[in-house]
Amino acid sequence: MTTTAVPAALAWRADPYTAALRSGRGPLFLHRTDGWLLPLEVERWCAAPDPADLTVLRRCRGAVLDIGCGPGRLVVALAALGTAALGVDVSPEAVRRTQRTGGSALCRSVFDPLPGEGRWHTALLLDGNIGIGGDPAALLERSAQLVCTDGQLLVEAAPFDVDERVEVRVADGRGAFGPGFPWSRLGTAALLRYAHATGWRATERWTAAGRPFFALHRAYGVGKGGDDAADAGLVAPGP
Repeated sequence: MTTTAVPAALAWRADPYTAALRSGRGPLFLHRTDGWLLPLEVERWCAAPDPADLTVLRRCRGAVLDIGCGPGRLVVALAALGTAALGVDVSPEAVRRTQRTGGSALCRSVFDPLPGEGRWHTALLLDGNIGIGGDPAALLERSAQLVCTDGQLLVEAAPFDVDERVEVRVADGRGAFGPGFPWSRLGTAALLRYAHATGWRATERWTAAGRPFFALHRAYGVGKGGDDAADAGLVAPGP
């Protein structure tokens, strides 16, 4: 069965996703056209940051832009620490929930004009958000436009070897579906390849609760297409 893809900004306004965020619980899935399901961790997203999240928050510096902030747990936690943080998300319900719980957020795509472009010190792409738009290279290039010259991008990869661009729909497992939209998933090796191809270099990698994370910086003086093997061998520090 095939579906007609729509802009992700419309897809994430679909009822299954909105209903899950309002209740704070699933089940909720990304449904691929071949019937494959990827569970979405709604309960974790709607809770306070967990220990793995905290390893990311400790690495944030300066003003932080959370790309695809969802219900805003990271933005809210950063605000509570006195850190300037802004979330952007295409879901109105995600933005409302972020704002209700004490965070700042805009209902906007990362590819739309955003405040402070080129001046953010840290940008976040967590919880599978490297998949936004189904084009990792375009997303990484856009992220480079958002951070300052010495800014960083903290990215979460899939915990297994994968490099795919697919069409998916949000589904609640009970027969309700949103419209189709493009998505991608990247494991560690694929993320490093796309990072190098778009002028980023990995300066740190770590794993927490089975979730692989990377700190990326612009590869000034290094050039695009650096040494994947060198970055893949980065020594992982403690959390």
